[in-house]
Amino acid sequence: MVAGMPVQEASLHARAVLAANLRRLRREQGISQEALADLTGLHRTYVGSVERQERNLSLDNVERLAGALGVHITALLMEAE
Repeated sequence: MVAGMPVQEASLHARAVLAANLRRLRREQGISQEALADLTGLHRTYVGSVERQERNLSLDNVERLAGALGVHITALLMEAE
């Protein structure tokens, strides 16, 4: 539970935070979804679906995305202040 939030809602919230952070960091670095996919070894449609919150991705893939963006994994998981 996240601050009184039911588990399913907390999971969806985490997915939204990750998607927003991924999109923001990717755009700040001027990297396309296709280029990010190439850097991670993931398919470009997978990266797009993560940004649209359609995927419940593994920690391994979160780590791959963070590494490709040159940020610590927590940069993708922490809510913006």
